[in-house]
Amino acid sequence: MKTYTLKPADIDKKWFVVDADGVVLGRLASILANILRGKHKPTYTPHLDCGDNVIVINAAKVRLTGNKRRDDIFYWHTGYPGGIKGRSKGQILDGRYPERVLEKAVERMVPRGPLGRRQMGNLRVYAGAAHPHDAQQPEVLDIASRNPKNKRSA
Repeated sequence: MKTYTLKPADIDKKWFVVDADGVVLGRLASILANILRGKHKPTYTPHLDCGDNVIVINAAKVRLTGNKRRDDIFYWHTGYPGGIKGRSKGQILDGRYPERVLEKAVERMVPRGPLGRRQMGNLRVYAGAAHPHDAQQPEVLDIASRNPKNKRSA
């Protein structure tokens, strides 16, 4: 018995569209990371970008459980002494680029390095319901209905 290894010429990439409206952020991010890596396919090969392309709409309406909207803070440093700054997830979601919260959550679940950066290039996140990828004929992927914990009424 031999182990099957996918070749770059045999990679078949699909397009999926996911509606993030009311879906819990961490659960959505972990599912998206697996799709981007290709771990949902039987032909998964760890050293190749065999994942699919994912379009996420309504990223501004993603749900955060508990007090994460207020207490979970993204920090960065300006490079100057005493230059540590931070913004909570709620401030980012209410701000100019709310899709960055979901992008960062998925980015931290994908391996670091050249392959992970290439896989992150297959993720497109939009704050609203419109996206310019209709020509790719994406399949609708309903993550909210997979598990009742993915979308809870609050």
